Amino acid sequence: MAFFLTMLGAALACGLEMLEALAIVLAVALTRRARDALLGALGAVLACVLLALLLGPGLIARAGAPTLRLVVGVALLLFGLEWLRKSILRLAGRRSRSSAFREFVAERETLEAGALPAPGRADWPARTIAFKGVLLEGVEVILIVTALGARPGGALPAALGAGAALGLTAAVGLALHRPLRRLPETHLKYLVGLLLSSFGTFFTAEGLGARWPLGDAALLVLIALYALASQVMTAWLLRDSHRSAGTAEA
Repeated sequence: MAFFLTMLGAALACGLEMLEALAIVLAVALTRRARDALLGALGAVLACVLLALLLGPGLIARAGAPTLRLVVGVALLLFGLEWLRKSILRLAGRRSRSSAFREFVAERETLEAGALPAPGRADWPARTIAFKGVLLEGVEVILIVTALGARPGGALPAALGAGAALGLTAAVGLALHRPLRRLPETHLKYLVGLLLSSFGTFFTAEGLGARWPLGDAALLVLIALYALASQVMTAWLLRDSHRSAGTAEA
């Protein structure tokens, strides 16, 4: 159970972060020069690999320590609750829906306003934008995968999930931006928020010395509770919006 949920959480979280990075790189490549976009992205990937090598093995090797489990749990809880908060606001219409394609279009329009450098010269604005976009999303991917993999037995499913996300992102990249239009990103991010919040609660309690009566199956109970609470909150926000709209019309 925990193996599948860890793999699913890593795949969805990493996939969505990678798609957002891909949208930025595609915008740079199609608007400026593909070579400079790839060089900037490659530099960020190398930086992320170094960070993963420094952070991942050391953290996973010490995963048995209760203090570390508490830190990992709190980190996942913070990630998850933030994703969940934004998803609730989007589902309730209080925030615009998440869309990598919209980010792609906005980034492309911004880049089109700048002049290209002379032939043969490096396009540093393009490289910088691609580097920054991939680095920011990549760091979040590393932190999520490392945190999910820090639990005993979690390294393999977290790595498999991240690998599946990388393969999917590469496939989308080969097809350029067309699949970005059709992804239900808001609902996928909502699911990620549920999974990360549940794992965070589970790990935090274990780090504090608690023992779950159902073992790993307690994750399903936590997911159900977070789902119920978030749906109630979404419904309340929607009703409040409709009430406010009705009052304004009156």
